[in-house]
Amino acid sequence: MTYDQDYLISVMHLTEGELYHVFNRGNNKQKIFFKRENYSYFLKGVERYIIPCSDLFAWCLMPNHFHLLIHANELSIPIIKDGSFERQQFSQGIKQLLSSYTKAINKQEGRTGSLFQQKTKAICVTENEQHDITAFHYIHQNPLKARLVARMEDWEFSSFKDYLGLRKETICNLNLAKERLSINFDKLYEESYQVINFEFTD
Repeated sequence: MTYDQDYLISVMHLTEGELYHVFNRGNNKQKIFFKRENYSYFLKGVERYIIPCSDLFAWCLMPNHFHLLIHANELSIPIIKDGSFERQQFSQGIKQLLSSYTKAINKQEGRTGSLFQQKTKAICVTENEQHDITAFHYIHQNPLKARLVARMEDWEFSSFKDYLGLRKETICNLNLAKERLSINFDKLYEESYQVINFEFTD
């Protein structure tokens, strides 16, 4: 099984202007991040393969899975031919991100084979205005719900710090996110800690 075959994207046809919750986890729920620098390496991959073909609104990297909230733009949609496969540019970016990261981790850990589950999912969350807000908060609440930290802002590997102004640089399109999401960003901290009902499903 080649890396190209390994990470074929789940049937993912993005529509320009829509928001999508994109996620995948380790194969058999195994860890995908083994060292602190692995998180940084994955984010560099996001910058290289995802940012050029979408607007990133939120992200969170967990020990055995990741979440992205993206806005599909005109660069997400074009069809790319990759060998015998044709897929949208965003799907191609996801494939390249996971394939390159898997190669690096396999070399680091002396392992072979799949690191991620084969199907990366992209769920449209603009069916009603509450779904995108819920996904935004759910993504940031992951470390808190997993009891990795006592406060969301203490988890280094999410965009929550970006929205609180606790990080100098961001890979998120904060301005567009504030335009598109029906969130009172003046009360973001308080609203982010409200209990939400949103299930992460495979």
